[in-house]
Amino acid sequence: MEQLVEELKKNIIEVLNLEDLQPDDIDAAAPLFGEGLGLDSIDALELIVMMEKNYGIKIKDPAEGKEIFKSIDAMAEYVAAHRTK
Repeated sequence: MEQLVEELKKNIIEVLNLEDLQPDDIDAAAPLFGEGLGLDSIDALELIVMMEKNYGIKIKDPAEGKEIFKSIDAMAEYVAAHRTK
């Protein structure tokens, strides 16, 4: 699971062009939106595309997405359980 968390951190930095961050700078338990990384709705769309492209996961329900993108730890748990790639 730790390897998946690191992979997600690297993917998020790359997809969202967070060039001033390193994977070690991101707390996997911190919120992605609001406080924490401070992502917004445009970033959420980028994350949805990344999840589909990299892991074969389609997120259709916005409420489900809110839980999945709560933190990197939450994303890793969801990916581990639902990935098709």
